[in-house]
Formats: sequence, structure tokens, C-alpha cells
Amino acid sequence: MLKPQHLLTLRAAVRSGSFVIAARELGYTASAISQQISALEKETGLTLFEREAHGIRATAAAHRLVDLGAPVLAALDDLDHQVRELATGATGRLRLGSFPTAGVRLVPPALSALAKTRPRAQIQLEEGEPDELVAALNDGDLDVALVYEYGLSPRQWPDNLTCHHLAREDLVLLRARDSGLSARLAGLSQARWITSREGTAGALTLVRLCAAAGFEATVAFRSNNYDVVRELVSAGLGVAVVPALGHSPGEAVEATRLTQRGAVRRVMALHRTENTNPLLDTMVSALRSAVPEGEPYVHPAPEEEPRDGG
Repeated sequence: MLKPQHLLTLRAAVRSGSFVIAARELGYTASAISQQISALEKETGLTLFEREAHGIRATAAAHRLVDLGAPVLAALDDLDHQVRELATGATGRLRLGSFPTAGVRLVPPALSALAKTRPRAQIQLEEGEPDELVAALNDGDLDVALVYEYGLSPRQWPDNLTCHHLAREDLVLLRARDSGLSARLAGLSQARWITSREGTAGALTLVRLCAAAGFEATVAFRSNNYDVVRELVSAGLGVAVVPALGHSPGEAVEATRLTQRGAVRRVMALHRTENTNPLLDTMVSALRSAVPEGEPYVHPAPEEEPRDGG
């Protein structure tokens, strides 16, 4: 099989008409060039140069072989370029997982920012809850996952994952505006509550907050969709506690930040520590930049060294 390097050497020697000049262009010695040409002649069975007393003369076969090899060398040049771009993250693919709230508030601006610096990168997006996303990370089906933990329901992530803290959200109490209901949890023991599905971290957090306030919440409705929760509240059907990114301010609903200890939710990006995808750092930076600044109840996490999970 012909070696690409021998074709490169042949092209340089034919163009320059000199093994010495070809050697200078390619960074070899003239002897090494001569040996490569001899090997190519042996491989092809062609006489490529007429050796003369004061130089060399390329044969018609040499010129023809240069022409035939041109598409091959061009393809190799293109392959080399594509590999370099893949290695630097200019191209390539990254699989991103996100929980629904972040999928609405953080993912779109992050992908927009990434597209400006890596316009040819391919990003695949999957949605799920933290347990589902962590499983997909460990199975190699995702490169990065946006997850969360509540202050009153902390999580331990697997040791093989690296964690980047992105934001801290305050938890806010939602009431229908002009409802006359108390802005303090202790004054809402008789209220009807709207929360997420039973067994979720959000529902458990509500139980613990109300218990600390001295009562057990009466749950009237459950939904993991914060738009649904907010509409139920605005209709006067109950009160709710939601993380800040899950609340969109409006005239029908009044939001009050909870000041109880642990009334926060933390948002973070996880990836396998051993993952070498060159787009990883760019994606994490884009997610960090997507956290809104100056928005009430949302606090970007300070830059810090990424930590292993666990």
C-alpha cells in the first residue's frame, strides 16, 4: 500500500526538481528523500526520476502519479483539519441533560452563547429529573447534566462525577394577590397547599418547612409543572412554595422570599470526571453565563474549583 508521506515527498521533489530543495521544504535530509523515492519506485514498479550527474529529472510517470495522488493528499489535509477542530471543540457533539425548569430558564441562553463560539458544534438535549440524568451520565448517554438539590433535602452525587455549582435559588411563597393570606408560613396552617408529586424533593421540602412552622400542610393539588402551580395559585385554589427559577412574576400572584434556614435550591452541572469531550468546559461556561444576574431571589454561584461528587 502506498504511504501518504511518500506521495508528499514525490510531490515536493517533482515541483522543486531537486532532492535537496525538497528535503529543505519537508525537514528531511537529501539522503532521506532519496530513500523515500527509491521505496516508492519499488512499491509502484515505476521509474520516477532519471538520476543525472548534476541533478534529477522527473519522468512522465512521476508527473502522472503526482496528479493521481493530489485528491488523496487533499483528503488527508481535510481529515487533519477536521481532527484538529474536533480536538479543540470547534466541531463535535455534546449530549446535555436538564431538569425542566433549567430547560426553560438556563438552557436556551446557554446554547445561544455556545453557538456564537462553536457554531458547528452539535448539541443534543434530553430532559429528566436528577436521578434519571445521573443514571444517563453513568451509562455514558449524557456528557453534562443540569441537576438540583434542595437545602432541606441535600443530595450525594456519585464519586465518579465532577460537580460545578451554578446558582442558588431562594424558595418563594406564592399567594393570589389581594388574597389576604399571611406572608409567613406560621400563618398558613389552615391554607390549602399546592406542591409537586409526592416523594419529590420539593414536596419533602414543603413538609419540613411546615413542620418547622408548627403544622402539617393540607395538600389540595400536586403538579411538577410550575406553570400549572402558578395558575392554580392565581385562581385562588391554594398557596405554594417554589424555587425562584420556577416563578415568573405577574400581576395575579404575589411572591415572598422565605427566610427560613435551608429555604434554597442549588443548581449544578455534573459530568463524569474522566470524560474528555473537548466541548465540556465550553458548555459549563455557557451554562454559568446563562444564570441571570440582578434577578430577585436568584444568586449566581461564585467561580470555584469543580468538585468531585459524593
